[in-house]
Amino acid sequence: MPMQRSKQNVSYHQIILLILAGESVFILPFVLARIFRPTFLDVFELSNLQLGSCFSIYGIVALLSYVYGGTLADKFAPRKLISVSLVLTAFGGLLMATFPSNLILKIIYGYWGFTTVFLFWGAMIKGTRVWGGTMRQGKAFGLLEGGRGFVAASIGAVGVFIFSIILPDNIVSASLIERKEAFRYVILFTSMLAIVVGGLVFLFMEDQNRISSKQNSDTHSISNIQKVFKIESVWWLMLIVLAAYVGYKITDIFSLYASEVMLFNEVEAAQVGTFQLYLRPVICIAIGLLADRTQGATWIINGFVIMLVGALLFASGLIRSGASLFFILSLITTTTGVYALRTLYFAVFQEGYIPLELTGTAVGVISVIGYTPDIFIGPIMGYLLDESPGIYGHQQVFMMLAVFSVLGIFAAIKFSRLKNEKI
Repeated sequence: MPMQRSKQNVSYHQIILLILAGESVFILPFVLARIFRPTFLDVFELSNLQLGSCFSIYGIVALLSYVYGGTLADKFAPRKLISVSLVLTAFGGLLMATFPSNLILKIIYGYWGFTTVFLFWGAMIKGTRVWGGTMRQGKAFGLLEGGRGFVAASIGAVGVFIFSIILPDNIVSASLIERKEAFRYVILFTSMLAIVVGGLVFLFMEDQNRISSKQNSDTHSISNIQKVFKIESVWWLMLIVLAAYVGYKITDIFSLYASEVMLFNEVEAAQVGTFQLYLRPVICIAIGLLADRTQGATWIINGFVIMLVGALLFASGLIRSGASLFFILSLITTTTGVYALRTLYFAVFQEGYIPLELTGTAVGVISVIGYTPDIFIGPIMGYLLDESPGIYGHQQVFMMLAVFSVLGIFAAIKFSRLKNEKI
């Protein structure tokens, strides 16, 4: 009995470290711009299109990193890969805190495309799948996504607090210099946090997949990639991840919607961004536990349907200034669908008959197509929002989300039928 308790403690200790690392590494590239989007645009003197271009450069570098980063995760234990990734990502944040030119900012985003994907992404997903075993994949990925959401929301709340106390009492009249100074402290805080978490991972994370790593150390990466491409479920998962990730990228503009359409001030808009992050742990953990009792593929279909409903609500143009409750309810609807999908699309590998020893490679291959929205969604959203200011640009963005939701429903149904055919 004492030995069992020790092993369980080590196991939960492992998932907690994966959760901390899994969000700390993405705070700088994505979460700051999501929570503080109006402020982010102003202090870096960017248009929506220019910020979208930064995300595109990140996506292009990430695209080149996914496959071989995934094969790397099948050869080496995650501890060193993840810790190095966190520290290198933090260095980019320290440079970002100097408020560099648009060109340098794009270079930083390209650099992050390498540090957060090549060394990190496959290692995190494989570590989570190994932790989940054969019976608790929904729980594993629910805890990962939910925990990441809680970490992001908590860091975001601290960031909003730091930002608000450094700004003058009259937030609306704060100068650009004062807002830059306040935001600099937010960037430095998140950079230091990434370094600290990287140190914790290096010191305390167990090399839980070292046996699997040894088994695969002699397997050629190209051979693994060829094996993965022959698995039919992988192709449908590419489309599922692509459609779901479009939804996740569009959650970046909720704080901007609050500012431009609902007419909230900068701190209130940032609080909206933080609020949506607090929804993530509740939704992800609940969906993960439900998925372990039923079929994950069924819940993926449900997630796309819910995301479609939320997208149509925003695309309708009915959510305007003065309808704050309607805005919050529609935000909750949309994010419920988005976060449910985030929980499940890697949790159904077992349902898709993807071998454990090929997890990292499969993640890399699926991500090459699945995460292409990193390249194209940012510029498209930026163009639509800049060309049609106010609610009209936002309507167009959410209509685009509705189209991808329909694509996701189709792919999820095909994936579900594929699984049933195997039974």
